[in-house]
Amino acid sequence: MKRVVAVFLSFLLVSCAQDKPAGHRSFAAGTTNARSASAPAPSSEQTQQAFDLAYVMGKFDPATHPDFVEINPEHASRKGMFLRRDVYDAFKNMYGAALKDGIRLRIVSAARNFDVQKGIWEAKWTGARLIENVKNASEAYPDPVERALKILEYSSMPGSSRHHWGTDMDLNDLNPEWFQSGEGKKIHDWLTANGAAYGFCQPYSPKGQDRLFGYNEEQWHWSYMPVSTVLTELARQKLKDDMISGFEGANTASQIGVVQKYVLGINPACK
Repeated sequence: MKRVVAVFLSFLLVSCAQDKPAGHRSFAAGTTNARSASAPAPSSEQTQQAFDLAYVMGKFDPATHPDFVEINPEHASRKGMFLRRDVYDAFKNMYGAALKDGIRLRIVSAARNFDVQKGIWEAKWTGARLIENVKNASEAYPDPVERALKILEYSSMPGSSRHHWGTDMDLNDLNPEWFQSGEGKKIHDWLTANGAAYGFCQPYSPKGQDRLFGYNEEQWHWSYMPVSTVLTELARQKLKDDMISGFEGANTASQIGVVQKYVLGINPACK
């Protein structure tokens, strides 16, 4: 009888292991850091088992991806936004802790796939949407490389955005000045002091000796490190500038060095 029970339990364990969807990888929420200082960087084999370049480049629909869930209205500025399930679970833990301290976090942007990012980029490229200095980029910057660099101050080229991954979110506001005083400063101070305890890091820190290249500082942009470090490593290993294509202005990616300077040009604490 004991032998029968043991065989049955073994069968259950194998069955449960096989039921995980392809591409799924579990990560612990609420970790203090993405990796401890003594932990090894994720290997090429680990990254390839968990994700592929199509995922890194946002070539999928978050609304139908099995690892993604829609964000509840209480946590978001609008309906129809998605995050990875593990990331959202970690955010909800952080949200509850912040609320106890009188801080209300609100997600204003979450996962954006290639097509959504293409719409944002091309609207700025053509002048249909003004860039952050309130200029029509197509008129103010006729040189393609100069125009791309101006848009890249705050917006990613399609295929190169961390928002593709479902690990990154924008919180509360998208105006740098809002975070300099009042409620915005309180929120940013809280996130800086407590975000790492829930696995979150600000990838676009102020530029300086530790971050020479990349997007301007974004106090609102926070990344869930237990997953995003794996994807950053995969991008470092596999993503090339000539793969960044399929939209207006894409031919400037190689001239600029988008992968090295922007995809990998992040806060060292977030790598």
